[in-house]
Amino acid sequence: MRLDDQEQSSNVEDRRRSGGPGWGRGMRLGGGKIGVGTIVIALAAWYFLGINPMAILSGGDILQQEPVGQSQSGQSVASDKDKVFISKVLKTTETVWSDIFRQNGGTYQDPALVLYSGATRSACGVGQAAMGPFYCPADRKVYLDMSFFHQMGAQMGVQGDFAQGYVLAHEVGHHVQNLLGVMDKMAQARSSMNERQANDLSVRVELQADCFAGIWAHELQKDGTIIEDGDIEEAMNAAAAVGDDHIQKQAQGYVVPDSFTHGSSQQRMSWFKRGLSSGDMKQCNTFAQE
Repeated sequence: MRLDDQEQSSNVEDRRRSGGPGWGRGMRLGGGKIGVGTIVIALAAWYFLGINPMAILSGGDILQQEPVGQSQSGQSVASDKDKVFISKVLKTTETVWSDIFRQNGGTYQDPALVLYSGATRSACGVGQAAMGPFYCPADRKVYLDMSFFHQMGAQMGVQGDFAQGYVLAHEVGHHVQNLLGVMDKMAQARSSMNERQANDLSVRVELQADCFAGIWAHELQKDGTIIEDGDIEEAMNAAAAVGDDHIQKQAQGYVVPDSFTHGSSQQRMSWFKRGLSSGDMKQCNTFAQE
């Protein structure tokens, strides 16, 4: 990505050095006991993010805030250079979606990007690095521990700045869904669904966010000054790496399609490509697809 001439977003909240609101050194959640607050957090994680609540309910003893200024791997916090980069990427999403909303008679409201290290609080509960980047519709903020990008390279073999851009554009895609009312509709629909149906709905939400990320890439291609050779391939590699089938195969050696919450590698790449090739939000109706 060529971002040298791009502006930085003013909507970045850096909690890495302060530890974030309400957090201190060595704070633990639950102290080994599962309280009502922990249950609420777990349910919120499932409800909004598609995260298995047991991952939180069983992890009360291990959710520990790292010393301020460090990531969970013990490394120093991301450099200012990293912050500048992700801030510029965020600015490109603001420009793209502001233009699209305006062309369709609407007004885009920018999300905030919260950079944190280890763990932080959100209106959807506790954010922790192990969850990866996530969007909280309750406070309209994207949460990102920059160490995720290091893990993405070291553990998933995904390299490149545009791969990182895709990750942020996907989360911003959830913000777009929130502004369009998709999140509210999906929350209402989930109330009458069984687990398998809820998982399928979650997949459709995630794939639409991938399609929206593709629209972002489409607009950057039209601009002609940002995308470089190999950038789209980097995004496709990232989409494939975070497919549920790929992750399950690596983690447990086999795949359970009924448990998918984000979609297979092929689905994620396909929907990203659909947004990329069309640049049309109408082509991102994953809920009409069988």
